[in-house]
Amino acid sequence: MARMMAVEAAVHILEKEGVSVCFGVPGAAINPFYAGLMRNGRIGHILARHVEGASHMAEGYTRAKAGNIGVCVGTSGPAGTDMITGLYSAIADSIPILCITGQAPRARLHKEDFQAINITDIAKPVTKWAVTVLEPAQVPYAFQQAFHLMRSGRPGPVLIDLPVDVQTTEIEFDIDSYQPLPVYKPRATRQQVEKAMAMLNAAERPLIVAGGGIINADASDRLVEFAETVGIPVVPTLMGWGAIPDDHPLMAGMVGLQTSHRYGNATLLASDFVLGIGNRWANRHTGSVDVYTKGRKFVHVDIEPTQIGRVFMPDFGIVSDAGAALDLFVDVAEEMKAAGTLRDRRDWLKLCQARKHGMLRRSDFDNTPIKPQRVYQEMKTAFGKDVCYVTTIGLSQIAGAQFLNVYKPRHWINCGQAGPLGWTLPAALGVRVADPDRKIVALSGDYDFQFLIEELAVGAQFKLPYVHVLVNNSYLGLIRQAQRAFQMDFQVQLSFENINAPEIGVYGVDHVKVAEGLGCKAIRVTDPDELAPAFARAEAMAAEFQVPVVVEVILERVTNIAMGAEINSITEFEETIDRPAHETEVLVM
Repeated sequence: MARMMAVEAAVHILEKEGVSVCFGVPGAAINPFYAGLMRNGRIGHILARHVEGASHMAEGYTRAKAGNIGVCVGTSGPAGTDMITGLYSAIADSIPILCITGQAPRARLHKEDFQAINITDIAKPVTKWAVTVLEPAQVPYAFQQAFHLMRSGRPGPVLIDLPVDVQTTEIEFDIDSYQPLPVYKPRATRQQVEKAMAMLNAAERPLIVAGGGIINADASDRLVEFAETVGIPVVPTLMGWGAIPDDHPLMAGMVGLQTSHRYGNATLLASDFVLGIGNRWANRHTGSVDVYTKGRKFVHVDIEPTQIGRVFMPDFGIVSDAGAALDLFVDVAEEMKAAGTLRDRRDWLKLCQARKHGMLRRSDFDNTPIKPQRVYQEMKTAFGKDVCYVTTIGLSQIAGAQFLNVYKPRHWINCGQAGPLGWTLPAALGVRVADPDRKIVALSGDYDFQFLIEELAVGAQFKLPYVHVLVNNSYLGLIRQAQRAFQMDFQVQLSFENINAPEIGVYGVDHVKVAEGLGCKAIRVTDPDELAPAFARAEAMAAEFQVPVVVEVILERVTNIAMGAEINSITEFEETIDRPAHETEVLVM
């Protein structure tokens, strides 16, 4: 046993639990914790410019690698409320992050002290657990419980609030005997999997819907093994994109109202059975339940019991970690294949592959100003298969999901459910901290980019290079497109004549000068033929200067991106490509 301040014990536990870096902003009420970080000396720290930015950096850090838990730190009052958006984004996508906040002294709680707020009650709806620790001796066990909860069951965030006098009180603690608590994950039974496999085998046109739970479970290899064994096409959700490579013969495209492929929607509508693993039937994936479920049966596997039947009642539900379930699905499928009882799916697969080859959207536009589809076409060629994309909501993200390709798990880093603007930039920095060698390309519209633009300085200060593709139409593009239903274009234009930058006309903000003023590099592109050279220059500059490099692409002001109210009635605003059905080579498992 050793005598130490309670926060020193907390820092020791962070280290024992595998934390190597924190993202945050110090302040008076959290300074004792920072003193513990300084004395420890083995946990790094990235100083954010905004505390919400720190929470999104922690998200990016967690999402980048299996086993990571990002930690964000702030003082009392507004620091905690600023991080609520990050906590919401994390819990919505089942991402574990730990938020640590300072607090007023215990004797001053509920007395309206400066920057004192009941942050735990505010945070409870967006965390798995939020607690103000009132007894110094309980600090170590609060942190131990936090890591146990974040990792167990459906992953998610935790907030620990520490009154300043709790932090500084000395306690007895033996760090050498500390052990993390065992992680609990529900597991499917063999009987459940055998029943699900019997239902799948009885179907004529089955599909697998692969959700983000497969990514969280680090089980993408088992998904592919299972799909290849049964010979059944896979539809990844937006959060599961990359669980099966886009060029795999069994990858059938994404389904949904916005971030979807024409061939993906068509294949789902042609199916008669869906096995969903680690997904939550998000409304942008399903559209109305009636259209999505009509004429097909469903088996739903999810780690969270309350997700089974939450959106619609499946024909069979299994509460299980996706990885544990897939282990059994692989075993049972292989046994059925060896016994010769698995059905031959080559005819169904051939139809799915024909759709994938033939039902496309055009992207080879030569227009000036540039059409966004051309940007994504050039990005695919320029950045290759190893690139990791980071993005949030907006027409840029929707079109990116329609036109880009992802080939590896954790190479599409996207806040799926919450979709806060400003998320992309700090999240990309968090991904870079997690993986110094990964090729990272962020994708933003101009408004997302402007929300937390100051975090570019963090990338410059801490030498966190990556390429940020900024597609600029000087509009709130997705909201403008949605306003068409109300016959209006109201308060969504970001355009103005910048008196300091007449060369950019009505596009308003000079993002190149802003990026350079924050210590980064930037390139502006106005000609579609200059996209490829600009992307190459950006990668070279990021490597040379070790800072973020912004590639601003000046787009046409108005582009309507394909979307609709139902998966069977997507409006295609631009030209599509419909190739005739042809004989397609089928992968024989």
